[in-house]
Amino acid sequence: MTQTIAPRVRTLVLLLLAAACALLAGAGPASAHAALTGSDPRQGAVVDKAPAQVSLTFSESVSMDDDSLRVLDPKGRRVDDGRPSGTGGTTYSVKLHAGLPDGTYTVTYQVVSADSHPVAGAYTFSVGAPSETSVSVSAQAAGGGFVGGLYGVGRYVSYAAFVVLVGGAAFVLACWPRGSGVRAVQRLVVSGWLALTAATLLLLLLRGSYTGSGKLADVFDLSLLGEVLQTKSGAALVSRLLLLAAAALFIAVLFGAYDKREDEERRDLTFGLAVGGSVVAAGLAATWAMSEHASVGLQAGLAMPVDVVHLIAVATWLGGLTALLVALYRGPAQTPVPTVAVRRFSRVAFGSVVALVATGTYQSWRQLGSWTAFTDTRYGQLLLVKIGLVAVLVGIAYFSRRWTAQLAETVPAVAGQRQKERVAASGGRRDDEANAAEKTTTAGKAGAAGKTKAAGKASGTGKGSGGSQRAAQLARQRAAVDAARQKRQRDADPHRFGLRRSVLAEAGVAVVLLAVTTVLTQTEPGRTEEDAKAAGATSATSAAPATGAVTLDMPFDTGGQNGKGVVRVELDPARVGANDLHLYVERPDGTAFDIPEVKVALTQKAKDIGPLPVAPDHITTGHWSADGVQIPMAGDWEVAVTVRTSDIDQVTLTKNAQIG
Repeated sequence: MTQTIAPRVRTLVLLLLAAACALLAGAGPASAHAALTGSDPRQGAVVDKAPAQVSLTFSESVSMDDDSLRVLDPKGRRVDDGRPSGTGGTTYSVKLHAGLPDGTYTVTYQVVSADSHPVAGAYTFSVGAPSETSVSVSAQAAGGGFVGGLYGVGRYVSYAAFVVLVGGAAFVLACWPRGSGVRAVQRLVVSGWLALTAATLLLLLLRGSYTGSGKLADVFDLSLLGEVLQTKSGAALVSRLLLLAAAALFIAVLFGAYDKREDEERRDLTFGLAVGGSVVAAGLAATWAMSEHASVGLQAGLAMPVDVVHLIAVATWLGGLTALLVALYRGPAQTPVPTVAVRRFSRVAFGSVVALVATGTYQSWRQLGSWTAFTDTRYGQLLLVKIGLVAVLVGIAYFSRRWTAQLAETVPAVAGQRQKERVAASGGRRDDEANAAEKTTTAGKAGAAGKTKAAGKASGTGKGSGGSQRAAQLARQRAAVDAARQKRQRDADPHRFGLRRSVLAEAGVAVVLLAVTTVLTQTEPGRTEEDAKAAGATSATSAAPATGAVTLDMPFDTGGQNGKGVVRVELDPARVGANDLHLYVERPDGTAFDIPEVKVALTQKAKDIGPLPVAPDHITTGHWSADGVQIPMAGDWEVAVTVRTSDIDQVTLTKNAQIG
């Protein structure tokens, strides 16, 4: 039976790894987590005269350098001053050269979002009339290519290694303390530590090229590495390495001093190891929570600790499952996994699943924001796949619990039978050892007869050495036969065999689940994707403003009921003196709706003017207007719109407009 199981295990593992690799390969470049929600001039716009600057608005804050935002003329030459800057909120601008001729200009950008993912894109606008251009505006792949693929693999390995490291150690401490002396379990946890350390170093080296040029040659650029260390993601990776040093000490104690102590002394050390291990595990989980999805967007202060709990629950469940699988299949026959350890893990896994459901529900609401996002966005679709895999895991775990209960009922009878077999086997071994010793002595005497004294000694020595080797070989053979016999007896138990198969199935689904989770962390959240779609739809359907008029589209999300939509502000003619201001509020699907309060303020920071408040009158559903809005001077003005959707839910949006 053992011989037939091993090939099946290897085949299943290879198939599941192939599925995981296919998911990672299909992920492609990391999706942008900061979406471009607005621009001035807008994409495809035709303006009468060249603007003084180009402004881009993203769904969240981004980081950029001198080459992050570029404007190219029809011949591909830069016409910006190369010094992009933030002008408030999530809007960034770069000034253009004076006296630009008519033609089509290309705006390209490559930035890093607040949750550490690269964002790139391009669009065109025209001055006077469109013209031919030599600049290609094909979609730029941020974080793609060989470096992007390698970075994705590193992320998957780091997640998987974290799960194995934390879950394996938790399984030993909470479920099977004697497992600290099992070589297979030791190798599993140490392998998790080594893999996480190697993956973290790889991610640190790849980070600069991944968010920049994408060239493999830049991986070992020390100046680029220095820039990475000054970013939030670089600091998180360095912190992870420092925490892994503490984890190495924890592992040394767990498989060293802890393993050598007796049960009473081991209980005293268990509490200290549990506290220290929990702190290290939480710190490692925080290196992801503080640099990725949870660190930006709604309720970041609450989302980060929730994400830490989520990651630790995943590791405790899936990592403990992996340790149990290794112990069942690779553990020594002399020390099989006791039923009490399996039952303890069953309770721990149940608690982890409860924590996963609670934290996962909150994270889903935070990242999606609506039921339609489950089916209308790629993030929501992947999340549905993940939920389905978790449901399958829970179903398989149910059968594992049934096998565990049946195993507990048969343990006393099986233990008694094994004790009788051990006694019989030990008696047979003693007879075999006596016969072997007698044969060795007789052979030594026969070899010494009829020879000289010196030759007799040499011959006696040779026969004695051969006898000892023969005895050692026989001992090894007997040990192997005894181990195989015990393993056959253990596998013959249908309840234990059923448990092993169900745990193997759980671990297999977990491999694919981790791959889906890795792809999910590289995918644009549903809220962001829907905001970008809403802004694009509003921009496409809005009528072109009169000559000189300015239109600003600002997606908003207050987090409450009916708290999501787009505000469009129109200033006409956007010049010094009196202007007409129209403000429209629409849902993401483009339908107009009313909100309790909306306020507008104009500020020119360069001249320290404002804020100048504007109180628009409500005209009709989703439409406010103000006549004769006085703008005292030309320049770059910040338009701030405060949207209140309930008594407590409100948000202030900012965008810049050029007043001529």
